Parts: sequence; structure tokens; C-alpha cells
Amino acid sequence: MKANFDDFVSAVDLDGALRETRELAEMSASRRNFLSISAVGIGTVLLGAQSARAASGLPASDVSILNYALVLEHLQAAFYTEAERSGALTGKAAQAARVVGATERAHVKAFLSLLGSQAVKRPTFNFQGVTEHQHQFLKTAVAFEDLAVAAYKGQAPRLKSRAVLAAAVGIHSVEARHAAWMRELFGITPAARAFDQPSSRAAINKIVASTHFIVAKPQMKGNKEPKFTG
Repeated sequence: MKANFDDFVSAVDLDGALRETRELAEMSASRRNFLSISAVGIGTVLLGAQSARAASGLPASDVSILNYALVLEHLQAAFYTEAERSGALTGKAAQAARVVGATERAHVKAFLSLLGSQAVKRPTFNFQGVTEHQHQFLKTAVAFEDLAVAAYKGQAPRLKSRAVLAAAVGIHSVEARHAAWMRELFGITPAARAFDQPSSRAAINKIVASTHFIVAKPQMKGNKEPKFTG
């Protein structure tokens, strides 16, 4: 498991600062209690992550939070990947989608590496065409990035493992940069307030549910490209 944690830190700690906290984490070598959930709705997908049992020395509550973050990262990664494949974006928006998309996919990979068999099942998605129109893409990207910042801020104080907290804070700062970038591209103030407020898991779940982007089955659009990533 220590190798997996090293991979996780490497993926999010580009300047090496987080490695100083590695000795704080006492990880066992075994994984157990495979966790599997069905993606039949946002309540099951996000709230179901709370039932995760402790794996590899991490507290059960930390596993729950990591799975909660993983679902949000899956949502973002799928969104940017589909936007890239749509070919509808141009200029700076297209460049941002490529850069941010690669980062979100790296986040997903890092969480999967850390959680192993305790990772929740990837949901399926239907982005309802917002990835195929630049204005709608940017509007949604702003909402997603602001949401991620608020979610990480809300859960970080609840983490018990100091090493996982350090890595999560590293991701939080990247999400904040994404939010500022997307806000600038959309034409709104990147940092409008002196202080950001955290959001609870219930509040985040409610917002994500209202989008109807997480679905039981991916909805294809006939022969039109791109097909939803699902």
C-alpha cells in the first residue's frame, strides 16, 4: 500500500512539498472488504460512499471522504474529456479544456491508486449537450470548479490522516486555480470575495443532483458525434 500512497502523492505533489508528510501515514500492506455501489442516482453514488470501511490503515471516515471526492473528480474528468472530443471548443477554451481535463484525469487516477478495491464504482453521465457549445461549456465549467473548491474546503477539516489531508489540500489549490481560470474565460471576476465558504456534503449532493448529469445509463444521441462518455 505504501507504493500506492507514493503514487498518489507524486500525482498531486509536483514540487515535492507533500512528501515531507509521508512518514505521518502508517499504512498497512493489505486491502480488504471490497466496496461496490450501483450508479443509479446521485444519492446512491455520493451518499453511498459514506458506508466504506477502513482500508489499508486509513480511518473509515477518510475512506468515505476520498470516495466522495473521487465521484466529483470522475464527474469533472468525464465532462472535460467529452468537451475535448466534441471539437466544439476553440481558442483559449479548447486549450483550457485540454489542460484541466488532463489534471482531473490525473486526480481520478491518483484516488483510484490510493483506494484500490475500496474505490466506489464510476458513475455514468449524460451532459445533455453542454459540452458541445462553448458558452454552455464555460458556464458549466465555472460551476463545476467552484463546486469542487467548496467541496474540498468543506471536507478537509474532517480528514483524520494528516498525510491524506496534505495531499487533499494540494488538490484543493489546483481546483481553485481551475476555478479562477474558467471564471476569467467566462468573463466574470476570478476572485470576487476575500474569503470562500465551505459547502457541506449534503449541499454539494443537492447541487449535483439538480444537474441530472449522473444517470443510470449513458444516453447516446444516435449517430451524432461525440457520443456521451457515459
